[in-house]
Amino acid sequence: MEIKMPIFSARIKELRKERGLKQVEMAQLLNCAENHYQKIEYGQVNIPSLTLLFLADYFDVSTDYLLGRTDIRETPGKSTAPM
Repeated sequence: MEIKMPIFSARIKELRKERGLKQVEMAQLLNCAENHYQKIEYGQVNIPSLTLLFLADYFDVSTDYLLGRTDIRETPGKSTAPM
């Protein structure tokens, strides 16, 4: 099957592995079946916009980063400087 969003698929997998999470744990986090999460990660299904927003917040990256529209992980306007 053709991957619909190859950059998204690669980035979500990379971010999951950076956190040391397994696919089953991601499925639990998203309240879906493990095989459905695998389809998300393999690019076989598209995700709802609310799920995209949740993942961006969870991994502390922008939605544009997840979608491959930028290579900058930080959310625009977010300051990393201490207050």
